[in-house]
Parts: sequence; structure tokens; C-alpha cells
Amino acid sequence: MKAVMIREFGDPRGLAVVDLPVPVPAPGEALITTEAVGVAGADVLIRSGALAAYGFREGHIPGGEIAGTVTAVGDGVDPAWVGQRVWAFTGTGGGYAEQAVAPIGEVLSLPAGLSAVDAVTLGSSGVVAHFGLAHAHFSPGETVLVRGAAGSIGIMAVQLAISGGASAVAVTTSSTERGRRLRSLGATHVLDRSGAGGPDDPTGYDVIIDVVAGPDMPAFLDRLNPNGRLVAVGAVGGQPPADFGTRLMAAFQKSMSFATFSAATVTAAAQQAVRTEQFAAVDRGELHTVVHEVLPLEQAVVAHQKMDGGEVFGRIVLLNSPFH
Repeated sequence: MKAVMIREFGDPRGLAVVDLPVPVPAPGEALITTEAVGVAGADVLIRSGALAAYGFREGHIPGGEIAGTVTAVGDGVDPAWVGQRVWAFTGTGGGYAEQAVAPIGEVLSLPAGLSAVDAVTLGSSGVVAHFGLAHAHFSPGETVLVRGAAGSIGIMAVQLAISGGASAVAVTTSSTERGRRLRSLGATHVLDRSGAGGPDDPTGYDVIIDVVAGPDMPAFLDRLNPNGRLVAVGAVGGQPPADFGTRLMAAFQKSMSFATFSAATVTAAAQQAVRTEQFAAVDRGELHTVVHEVLPLEQAVVAHQKMDGGEVFGRIVLLNSPFH
């Protein structure tokens, strides 16, 4: 089969199409012929070499989120899965390929009306947004700021905060056009990347969902209301300064909180329950996916170049089409 491998860390051109044996599903696994593969921020970080300290090496096949058809199963898996259209989480990689394996507990049947492209646009990002808001103890009537709202996680966080009863949902973004699109998805206030807005924008927030982190994160801690909570659900902007906690201590009497959230701390069963409902909500038109662009799997380099450019709105999806 064809797959896309990280030949060399760094530039997207370090990705290369290679021939590999078709993986064999181990006990408890399903083999899936991919139709669509989501391009995630984590894929970009792995490809850049930024996560080498976590065990990722050159030769890695990126891609943790796929949709397609189950073509074989390992021991202990119900054969009735074969032939089903599914979404699946492959783990730390393996998805940028014509076929991939996934633990059966991370495989979910797709509603008949849900496309593979929509499935990989929503499958992981919707769960992170849902549990990120829960981790922040978000309640109806509170004000929410989504930092880095143009990505798939941020787009879902905006919609879920609005449907959850937020009194206001502000977003940070880089352009007027992005702001317009985020307003169409429910955002009530649009700020620039620094968090600056106009006189009618909130001056403080009860909850901040931060996809970016990076060197500017401490300034957003300053935007929390008393008892406010900032939850970092990503770090596409890199690590915050080592001393960012001094901002919390300096505002001791405001009782503000900082936390990180990773979906790895939520059981697969709990994630699948939320994902099932969100897939159904998209099918009903109550939740909206945003796809920036669909490219052939062989153009993974182009997808990563666009991600590095920082102008992707929503998610780029790779399609398993015939390689040339």
C-alpha cells in the first residue's frame, strides 16, 4: 500500500510517499481502508520534530484520525464490523495511508448521512471542545473567549459554548473575513490575535479556551474575571513562558485558575458517547463542520505547507484517491 512517511523532520518537504506492507490487525483491532484523513495540528508538530522528545522518530507515519470502511478484524473482534463505514482514532499515527489499523474501542460507525470528510473534521475536535469546556466548569450565562478560534477545535468550542448558553462568546482571529465567518457560527465578539477589541467587547471572561498557548498566553490570564478559568487545549503557538504562573500569583485575590486538558485523560467510552451525539447533531444540521480544503493523500506536503502558513480556517482533509 501507499503511505506518507516523515523522511526527515523539519520542512513539509520531509514528507514522502512510500510503499509499505498492508498492516495486519492485532487482537482487538480493525483494519480500515481509508477514505478521508484529518490533518491535525499534532501532525504538524510531529513532522516538525518538535515532539521528538516524546518518542517520535523519522520514519513515522502521521495521522491519528481517519474515516473509511472496515476490511478485516483481529481476534476477539465481532466480524460484523467488516464492511461498515466508520470513524477511527489510530493512536499516535498511521493514518496517512491507504489502509490503517485502530483499536476497536476507538472505532465508531458513521450515520448514513455523514460524510467521511465531515467525520474527520469533527471526530476529535468536537470531543476536545466538549470536554475542554467541561474541564473549565463552564456554566450557562458565563462569558467565554476562544483563543485560536479559526481551527477545528476553536470552531467547535464556539458552537458548543453558544448552544450551552454562554452570555457572550468572543474569539481571537487574524482577519476581518475570519471574524465574519466565526460570527456566522455564533461568535458574538471578534478580537485581534492580541485579544484587543472595541469598547463594546467584554473586558473580562469567565472561561478562556486556549488552543494557542505560546509566549502571549500570560496576557490572556490577565483577561480572566474573578474566579475565571483558562484551559489550554492545545499549544500550536509553542510553550508559554516558564514563569507564566506568576501572573496568577500576582492576581491572587481574583482566585483565577489555569489548567491543561488532553482527551487522553477521558475514557474511550466517554469520548465515543459524546462523538456519537455530535455526529448525529451534524446529521441533523444542529452542528456545523468547516472544511478548509480537501486534497489527495499524495499532496500531504501541500497540506502541511498550508498549515505552516497559518491561514487554514477549519480543517484540511486528505482523501485516499489513486496515487499517480
